[in-house]
Amino acid sequence: MKHGFIFTGTDPQLAVELAPLAEASGWDAFFVWEGIWATDPWATLAAAAMVTDRIRLGTMLTPVPRRRPWELAGQTMTVDRLSNGRVILSVGLGVPEEFEPRFWIFEDDPGRKVRAELLDEELELLQPLWRGEPFAYEGRHFHAKRTDSMLPPAIVQEPRIPIWVVGVWPRMKSMRRVARYDGWIPNYAPPGAGIDPNLQQRTYTPEIAAEAIAWIRAEREQAGLAERPFDILHEGTTSGTDAAADAAIVRPWADAGVTWWLESDWNVPADHVADYSRDRVRAGPPRF
Repeated sequence: MKHGFIFTGTDPQLAVELAPLAEASGWDAFFVWEGIWATDPWATLAAAAMVTDRIRLGTMLTPVPRRRPWELAGQTMTVDRLSNGRVILSVGLGVPEEFEPRFWIFEDDPGRKVRAELLDEELELLQPLWRGEPFAYEGRHFHAKRTDSMLPPAIVQEPRIPIWVVGVWPRMKSMRRVARYDGWIPNYAPPGAGIDPNLQQRTYTPEIAAEAIAWIRAEREQAGLAERPFDILHEGTTSGTDAAADAAIVRPWADAGVTWWLESDWNVPADHVADYSRDRVRAGPPRF
C-alpha cells in the first residue's frame, strides 16, 4: 500500500512548504484540492514540483466537466515536465449543485447526464492533447481542428499521465468508465438510495470494496487491460500518534485490495489547518 496526504487548506505557500516535508516524512504522494474560484491547484503543484524529487503530485480531485480540456492538458503537461513525470490526475463529474451550491455561483448545473458526457469526451480528448502532435477531433461537445504550428511539448509519462476516476458502485456505467483508466476513487450508492456522500461514508465497508475490486479486475481482464497498472484508493483519517489504532483502521482496506491510503481530515477548522497539517505530515503515513 502507498500513502498520500491531501492538504485541505487554501494557502498555496503552506502547500509548497508541506510537499517537501511530506516527501521527507515517507509519504508517496501529495494532493491539493481543486475548487471553483479558489487557489489554483496546478500553479501550486508546479511550485511543489520544484522543491521535491520523489513524491507524486496531484489534485483530489479535478471536476473535469467544469474545465476546458486543452487548458487542463497544458497545466498537467507543464507540471508533469517540471516534476519529471510525477503527476497523477484524479477526475470526477464535480459536486452536484444540490450538495454544494457554492461551486455553482457562476453557472447552472447542467445535470449529471451532461456532466458525464463531458467527462467521457474530455478524457478521450486529453490523450492526443498530451502527445503534443497534430490531430483532429470531432465530438458532441468539443472539436479540434488539425494544426501543425505552435505544438506544445509532450508529457513525460508513458503511455499517459495516470488518470484516477470517481466511480459509483454498483452503477455499471460509472464503473465501466473507471475500468478503462488507471485507478478507482470510490463512491458508493447503497441499493435503493441516491448518491449521498454522508450515507456513503456510513455504509461503505472493506467487504463492499473487495466486491467492487473483484468486478474491476474481471472487467479489465475481459478488456485486455489486466497487465496494466491499476490503483484502488481509499480516503480516511488516522491519528499519526497511535500506530496500533491507525493500523487497525487501515489494515482492513489493504486486505480488501486497496493500493493507496489517502490521508485527509476535512473537518479541521481553517485556523488550525496549518498546525494540523504540519504535525500530521511530519508524523508520516500509517504503517502496519
